[in-house]
Amino acid sequence: MTQLPEMPRLNRRFRMQWEEAQQAHVLLYPEGMVRLNQSAGEILKRCDGATTVDDIVAQLERDFNTSGLRGDVLDLLAHAFDKDWIT
Repeated sequence: MTQLPEMPRLNRRFRMQWEEAQQAHVLLYPEGMVRLNQSAGEILKRCDGATTVDDIVAQLERDFNTSGLRGDVLDLLAHAFDKDWIT
C-alpha cells in the first residue's frame, strides 16, 4: 500500500482548474492536461496541505450526504500520489 501523506497537497507542478469546454476539473502541467472525473475533482480540490485525509473523507461524506467513501478516497489519493499529482 502506498504511504500517503497525512495532509496531501497538490504538487506545485500542477494547477487544478474548472475547464468550461471540458465541463470538468482538469490538472494542467507543462506537458499537458489531465481531465478529472467529478469524484477525482472533488477529492483533489480538498488537497490543500492543511486538510487531513480523514477530514477530506468526512467533508465528502457530509457534502454528498453519504457514507463509506474512505476506500474510494484512499484509492484515488494513492493513484494521485503514484502519478505525482499530490505530495
